[in-house]
Amino acid sequence: QVQLVESGGGLVQAGGSLRLSCVASGNFFSIYDVGWYRQAPGKQRELVAAITSGGSTNYADSVKGRFTISRDNAKNTVYLQMNSLKPADTAVYSCMIPTRYRDYWGQGTQVTVSS
Repeated sequence: QVQLVESGGGLVQAGGSLRLSCVASGNFFSIYDVGWYRQAPGKQRELVAAITSGGSTNYADSVKGRFTISRDNAKNTVYLQMNSLKPADTAVYSCMIPTRYRDYWGQGTQVTVSS
């Protein structure tokens, strides 16, 4: 069983920065890939960034060059550093770990970017 808890969201002005954290419970965190997703009101959930167990990363085109995903396996934590934020980045951000049996999701953290 894996539990995920996100934190770090909030209200920020356009051009500002936030760092989101996703802390996982349980063992063997280092073997999991982890993704950050977001969902804005009235829109479908989208993958923002992902990091593999080996540290490879990929990003949505809309955030490339502005967001950075990283992980600290000793802390069972994945981070999403978000710079140069835009109002279009406003959404609930959630982390997810896919496993063979099910996907594990956190409760999400709200990010609001004002213009």
